[in-house]
Amino acid sequence: MDSVLITGANRSIGLETAKQLSEKGLFVYLGSRDLQKGEEVVKELTQNGFQNIKAIQIDVTNAQSVLEAKNLIENEHGKLDILINNAGILGDVPQDSSTTPVENIQNVFDTNFFGVIRVTQTFLELLKKSKNPRISNITSGLGSLTLHSDPAWKYYAIKAVSYVSSKTALNAFTVTLAYELKDLGFKVNAIDPGYTATDFNHHSGPGSVESASSFIIKHTLTDENGPTGKFFSNDIEDESEESPW
Repeated sequence: MDSVLITGANRSIGLETAKQLSEKGLFVYLGSRDLQKGEEVVKELTQNGFQNIKAIQIDVTNAQSVLEAKNLIENEHGKLDILINNAGILGDVPQDSSTTPVENIQNVFDTNFFGVIRVTQTFLELLKKSKNPRISNITSGLGSLTLHSDPAWKYYAIKAVSYVSSKTALNAFTVTLAYELKDLGFKVNAIDPGYTATDFNHHSGPGSVESASSFIIKHTLTDENGPTGKFFSNDIEDESEESPW
């Protein structure tokens, strides 16, 4: 049975992704910074008929926490097939470039950018043991510099420096990582689930968590001929679903 780790999965899009992957027959490690909250979620899921989901404590900003999660999965499964780097924060608002304290920007980067690198580098050893390793970095359309330079783009006015910059940096990491691993069978992609109604944005987004999660899974469970080093967005109204960088 293939295994998947989803960080930040005790609510919203991460939780729905865990549910849908469980239904597809994968063993899901539901990553939660607070283990108790994660276990409460898994208990409820189990009562509702979901199987093969286990809560695992992982704080992406804490190296020891990440290492302990890696050791647990290694002891139980020996490998990891899919890593979905979903954990992310918005940060304090407003986020004007001229006034936002550097410390606030660093705090967002520690989760959204450095946290992804920390988790990915720690789990690469287990991912390399998989026949079809997949890494999906959950990003945002707000990370696209091309779209941010287009006054006609519907989200052009959203210029939140901490969040936007962290997602642009994450996209760059995705490109470089995909290139490095391209000859090892890895598929590494940046996936934007679209502007979704979640606690993250006070449920202001028009999209549903079901649609967002289905989109993530579609571009994660790809075959050996699937793309790597791409940026897919659920908000792109194009058959390719590719977003400009």
